[in-house]
Amino acid sequence: MTETREGQQKLFDALSRPLRDLRMSLTDRCNFRCPYCMPIDEFGPHHAFLRRDELLTTQELVRTARLLVELGVEKIRLTGGEPLLRSEIIDIVGALASLDGVQDMALTTNGSLLTKARAQALADAGLQRVTVSLDALSSHIATRMNGVGFPVDRVLRAVDAALAAGLSPVKVNVVVRRGWNEEEILPIAERFRGTGVIVRFIEYMDVGTSNGWRLEDVVPAAEILRKIGEVHPLEPVPPRVPGEVATRYRYLDGMGEIGVIHSVSHPFCGGCNRLRLTADGELYTCLFATNGKPLKPLLRSGASDEEVRAFLAQVWHHRRDAYSAVRTRETKRIGKVEMSRVGG
Repeated sequence: MTETREGQQKLFDALSRPLRDLRMSLTDRCNFRCPYCMPIDEFGPHHAFLRRDELLTTQELVRTARLLVELGVEKIRLTGGEPLLRSEIIDIVGALASLDGVQDMALTTNGSLLTKARAQALADAGLQRVTVSLDALSSHIATRMNGVGFPVDRVLRAVDAALAAGLSPVKVNVVVRRGWNEEEILPIAERFRGTGVIVRFIEYMDVGTSNGWRLEDVVPAAEILRKIGEVHPLEPVPPRVPGEVATRYRYLDGMGEIGVIHSVSHPFCGGCNRLRLTADGELYTCLFATNGKPLKPLLRSGASDEEVRAFLAQVWHHRRDAYSAVRTRETKRIGKVEMSRVGG
């Protein structure tokens, strides 16, 4: 189903969910080996990553984004892998930010390459917001979580660089895994209280098949909120926009807000409005999807904008994904796309 709105179509899937957000992966490579995303045992030195010629070009990325904006996309988030490994990242940001109809341009990074100069260049190119992944403040836990011993102080400097460049509100994503970093919940919340940085605590999810996910390893959002709220009382805040993935809470003393992403304990499939594009040009309509729809052959076949737009609309029209609503201990056996291909 489609509706027209001032220069754009409003496109709905089979469950009447509108298309609004595009998660665009720029590379399947990353310089971290976080166990919940790219465990070193599965993504070691001999892992076959995509070749350069297999990646969508800047022009192909921008063309796809332009057509999706015409179909209703308002927000674009650049992901990976680690998107800052893409050498032409500034050009990509600039071209996407200039598209008429893009209201929000964001990027998720592990922070390792987000220097002060790079953050300012991204802001100057049109990037509006940055989310930095940081799973612990304790050095030994943080280095275990990132899998390569990367120092936590350098990630904190990346957060400061994003703030200095005005890429606000800066968000910090924390994946919480039982037995690994649940004791870091309160210290991380307290580290960013009053700074303007929004911490988002994410339940450990069964994305892909390589991370050894077990339901027992999930720290539910209710437990996360209790750990923080017992020390710093919280109250719920309404979502800023429809389909927002994080449930928001603010400190009663006015020292900012946090969010929890609870796709395991409280699925929010009913409001999901995100389409994902991999670096090699496959469309995924769910973070937990098994198969994607290949777009690259069409882009490289000489197809017209009308033909590509029709294909994109058809993919969304037929979307019925609601994986989190049917998740059980057994669904982990289903082959799913790895997070490093489609971003978080």
